[in-house]
Amino acid sequence: MDDERNREADELSLDAILAEFSGKRTAAEDETLFSPSPAKPRKSAEEGPAEPPVKEAPPEEKHAPREPAGGEASQKPSQPRPAVIPFPGTEEEKILEFPAPQKQGLVAEGIDQLRQKADEGIEELRQRADDFAGHMFEDALSGKDEALRRAEQLIPGVDEEEVPPAPVRERKPRKLRPPAPDLPAAELAKRYAKGLKGLRLRCVLVLLLILPAVWLTVVPNLPADLMAQLGMEGESIRCYVLAAVQALALLLGIDVVINSFVRLFRGRAGMDAIVALANLFTLADALTLPTLSQGQVTRAPFCVVGVLSLWCMMDGALLKRRGQRLACRTAAAASEPYLVTRDHGKWNGKDTYMKWSGAVEGFGSQIQAEDGAERVYHVTVPVLMAACTLFAVISSVGRGRSGDILWCLAAIFSAAGSLSATFCFGMPWRRLCQRLNKSGAALAGWQGALRETRGANLVLNDIDLFPVGSVQLNGIKVFGNFPIDKVVAVTATVIRDAGSGLEKIFYDLLRSQGTLYRNGSEFAAYEGGGASETIRGEQILVGSASFMTLMDVALPPGLKVKNAVFCAIDGELAGIFALNYHLPNTVPYAIDSLIRNRVTPVLATRDFNLIPSMLRQKCKLPAEKMEFPAVERRRELSDKEQEHSDVLTAVLCREGVGPFAEAVVGARRLRAAVRLSAGLACLGSAVGALLGFYLTFMAAYASLTAMNVMLFLLMWLVPTPLISNWVDKY
Repeated sequence: MDDERNREADELSLDAILAEFSGKRTAAEDETLFSPSPAKPRKSAEEGPAEPPVKEAPPEEKHAPREPAGGEASQKPSQPRPAVIPFPGTEEEKILEFPAPQKQGLVAEGIDQLRQKADEGIEELRQRADDFAGHMFEDALSGKDEALRRAEQLIPGVDEEEVPPAPVRERKPRKLRPPAPDLPAAELAKRYAKGLKGLRLRCVLVLLLILPAVWLTVVPNLPADLMAQLGMEGESIRCYVLAAVQALALLLGIDVVINSFVRLFRGRAGMDAIVALANLFTLADALTLPTLSQGQVTRAPFCVVGVLSLWCMMDGALLKRRGQRLACRTAAAASEPYLVTRDHGKWNGKDTYMKWSGAVEGFGSQIQAEDGAERVYHVTVPVLMAACTLFAVISSVGRGRSGDILWCLAAIFSAAGSLSATFCFGMPWRRLCQRLNKSGAALAGWQGALRETRGANLVLNDIDLFPVGSVQLNGIKVFGNFPIDKVVAVTATVIRDAGSGLEKIFYDLLRSQGTLYRNGSEFAAYEGGGASETIRGEQILVGSASFMTLMDVALPPGLKVKNAVFCAIDGELAGIFALNYHLPNTVPYAIDSLIRNRVTPVLATRDFNLIPSMLRQKCKLPAEKMEFPAVERRRELSDKEQEHSDVLTAVLCREGVGPFAEAVVGARRLRAAVRLSAGLACLGSAVGALLGFYLTFMAAYASLTAMNVMLFLLMWLVPTPLISNWVDKY
């Protein structure tokens, strides 16, 4: 190493530097130019480790010119000096000092190149050091002793977190409207139930009105006797009767129509605004058509399309309200519910679903918030409305047919009014709420299902896999001269302090023995499947059989107990508590559903026996597709005092992994279904507006009929029920 440094110093001598950058200068000029001045050496952050100290130069030689390759370094002067550049391969004090450049020239360029070469040399040394450090322990690890090999066999494997990716630049958050008041779930359920029967009856009446509207549209002529009595032409009376049917339908759905215009004026336009405008334009066209055509009516108005679209809008609102009422009833059913939140970056840098106990806050405001389809319509509907209005003006006034303005508006708006708009959220939402109600879960509205990242995790604890009652105590065996009440007391104390799911079993056992918990200290959890604690000066070890073997506690020969809790006092086996684990039937299906929907279960268990090998062999669970963190990380993920997100995903009324998994998977499927349905609805509306514009522009009265428009809209309605039926199929 010293030889390499000497060679590098010789290569970077002062004569070589001067010959490269100032070959025309004399030696005297160079000596004057590069004579050192009082300067404090600059220590860069990129320098390697400090070299051993060297001899101090005599005081009279501190300001003398130093030799490039072999002179001794001087002490730091008391006065400040310009920055210096250390050369690689030399000692820290063996540096070449340069005065601060006054003007740019060949010398300044040379200094910059020297600095670059120095940095490259330092980086090369650093890489060599890293390579050496990475291989320095390979030989030492090759010869593992027998104790280390035995520990590796007894300690269950754990999963380490991956390094999270670099943070993505977040978008500037939009200005959000103030949330709705956070009312109790029981009160909201009563509000949603109010007027629900009336809305259902009105939906039925509007549906019945479609039948006469279809008959009046399809039948070419009305009975001659009726027309003679009224003294009117058949086509004119048909227009007025259709207008009367549509006006009656509008009266039955007046609340829905008014709400659509209210949201439109508040800047929250929905697809129902296009439907409402289409009905108004159609009604005006039906009333004015006989007059404008001077009794020569050659077409039927689009009243049947307006009545059908109005019924779809009312029925979609009915389905949404029924789902919200059911979700609120479910959330209000439990006195001590569990809350599900999606916490950011809890494991492996991904969002993680957490289940915890606490007060239900935010459910009332989230359930009243806008759904996903409405948020999409807020962006697309204003553009569609402006385009439809412009298309109608161009097709009528632009073509010199001002009398067709109402017909163009009615035709284009009717074709753009999607029938599936209100079903996009209402239909899958109600189906999902019905399923979750059976399992004891309630989704917290669209906001609970909104948050999405690529992949997600779900933390499971002891109670999720084995709820209370699914683990039974089969027997107790006490060894040595230890009293049974003492063994039970110290074991129950360690189990309680560990936060294990076996706490209820040992608490009941403690009461049956008439003893109490002990005061312990110095609690510690181990990776090998156990814990230790000091109780009244004695070291208590509690854990699995492998943990006892790892801690050199002698076990009885021929021991065949598969699942048990072992207790040792001061290194001597004191008792064995045999356990029997009964996995609920819902757990395998819930785990499989999570994995198929790209949600990774993370085992944050505190029970010593709940390790991947036990779950794989006894419970037949796909443990290889689950995550099993280290013991300290498991305790952090299952800590009851940790912070959680303010946005609720769901409220659970039952224990176990079943309701937990159903709520999470249901939220993800609802999000996908609503976004897909809303996208198709907007696409169908855009296609309808363009097609209506083309036909009105060409004055294609024979092609642009009410029945053709209705069939076109029904065709785009078909995908929504199919997608909604997929939501609860998991």
